[in-house]
Parts: sequence; C-alpha cells; structure tokens
Amino acid sequence: MLNLDALTALRAVSEHGSVSAAATSLGFTPSAVSQQVKRLERQTGVALLERVGRGVILTGAGRHLVDEGGRLLTDLERLESGLHRLSGDVTGHVRLAAFSTAMRGLVAPRLGELRLRHPELTFSLTETEPWDTVETVAAGRLDIGVVHSWGDVPLHVPDHLERTVVARDVADVVVREDHPLAGRGRVTPADLVEEGWIATPEGTICRQWLHRMYVGTGRSPRIAHESLEYDSHLALVRAGLGIALVPRLGRSRIEPPLTTVAAADPVPTREVVAVHRRSMAASPALQAVLAALTG
Repeated sequence: MLNLDALTALRAVSEHGSVSAAATSLGFTPSAVSQQVKRLERQTGVALLERVGRGVILTGAGRHLVDEGGRLLTDLERLESGLHRLSGDVTGHVRLAAFSTAMRGLVAPRLGELRLRHPELTFSLTETEPWDTVETVAAGRLDIGVVHSWGDVPLHVPDHLERTVVARDVADVVVREDHPLAGRGRVTPADLVEEGWIATPEGTICRQWLHRMYVGTGRSPRIAHESLEYDSHLALVRAGLGIALVPRLGRSRIEPPLTTVAAADPVPTREVVAVHRRSMAASPALQAVLAALTG
C-alpha cells in the first residue's frame, strides 16, 4: 500500500519544483523528502522524478501519481472530517495562518477564548501574507487561512476552497495633530494628492488599494517611505515623516500627537475572510474556529 506521507512529499515536490523547496514547505530536511520519494519509487517500481540540470521534474508516472493521489488525500481528509463530526467532539489540531493585524486583533483573542471552552483543541499559528496563505491552504499545508480583500482589489481563491466572511474592517488616515488635515471631518483622495505616504511595499494588497483610491484624480500616491508593519507606520507619522492609511483591526491605540481622519470617496473597507478546503467542512474543530472568528 502506498505510504501517504511519501505521497504528500511527492506532491510538495511537484508544487514547489525542487526537493529543497518542498522540504521547506513541509518543515522537513531535503534528505527526508528524498527518502520519502525513494520509498514511493520502491513501492511502485517506477521512477517518479528525473534530474534536469540542478533541479528535478516529475516523470509521467510521477505526474499521474500526484494527480490521482491528490484526489485520494482529499477523500481521506473528507472521511476524517466526517468521523469527527459523528463523534461531535471538538478536538484535534488546527493549522491556521493569518495576516499580521488579524493575528493581533482577531485570531489571538478569539482563539484564546475558544481554548478555554475546548481544552482538547490545539493550534499552530503562522503569520503570512494573504496570497501565500491561500496557496498553502489550497495545497493542504494549512487548515484555515485568514486573508483580506480591499474593495475591488481581487484575491483569487481556488474553487476547492470555501470562503467565510468573518469581519469587515475600515482604514483611517493617520496624521499628526499639527497637520493641516487634522480636525477635518473627512478627506477624499483629491485632498491628499500632495501628501507623502508611508505605505506597505509595492505588490502588497494594501499598496494596491492605496493606488486604487487615487483613480480619477489623475495622480498616483506619492510614497515617501515603505514599511511592512503598521506600528512602524505610526512611528514614522509620529516623527512627522508623512501620513499613513492604517486599518482599525489590530491597530495600536492612537494617542497624541497622532489623530485619525475618516477617508471617503471611496471609504477604504476590506473584507476579512477565512478560507478552508471544502473536504474539511464537516470537521467540528474547523467549524468551532470559524464560529469563534465570526463571533
């Protein structure tokens, strides 16, 4: 009978294009992944990988095994979830990833409360960006991913994943109290075209949304400084080095010399969404986590 751990290792090599990258994604050493693949080759009697330069690719037999074996792993996950549903017990281990502000403002407090109600339920929590989170949940390396989508900025979710909206969040413009915009009831992009922004790096969803805010102004936001962390954004605004668009979820307390101004036309709003594989839908542990996050 095929070894399921070895099949999972082969699928990871297929997804990541190398043994070392597969090992990183699975948390194993490259040697351990190679041994798992060799075990499968001994069991099947056929070559599953072939070397191309310094990398490897799947043979035709390897591709067939990954395609068919993936369906097998999905069916086994669905079977396991159904068994847990019949027992009714909220137990087991849930692997969850979330973006940073959701980890602080949503996941940590809600799952802390959930563990008090279900002490047999354990978690592994990882902080990752939304695109990476969707990919790892889709590939089976995580059970639940908490991601966000700003306005009409798309976030592709594969068909075999289910989406649950767990929260809606709004961002405010953060300025110093001595800034000319401080005290305004609201500001629009037209009011902000000359401002220097502290923003997340290019390619992030939040940066894309900042650009979308300027549609119709004939201008692009002027980026003065880049930082991944919103706490750093606040520190830079506090130092008088620019303004920032900071979501409320997981935000540190806004205190003097900082203040917030509401943004309008458009209002910067994002959906916070939990994604999971459809094959896990019957799991009481997964349903308990979703209920906690939406509560």
